[in-house]
Amino acid sequence: MTDGRPQAGDPKYYELLEQLQALDFVLVELNLFLDTHPDDLKSIEQFNKLTQERTVLAKHFQELYGPLQNFGRAYSRYPFEWAQGPWPWQV
Repeated sequence: MTDGRPQAGDPKYYELLEQLQALDFVLVELNLFLDTHPDDLKSIEQFNKLTQERTVLAKHFQELYGPLQNFGRAYSRYPFEWAQGPWPWQV
């Protein structure tokens, strides 16, 4: 990309992506736990807190490196960024 944003080879890219992956893992595990323990208030609070953290981190990542997901789950700059790689799963 030549728009002045950091490139995917930037170490910060990998650091932020790893943080997102860690949050996603914990959120999936909490979701599975809550499927069988829907009244566990502490787990619900932890799930909501981590969801908020992930939302903030994903927004920051996308501002720096472009969209994480397509089909309306992330905004795009001009030109349409989703067509530009690498995609998060390619690194």
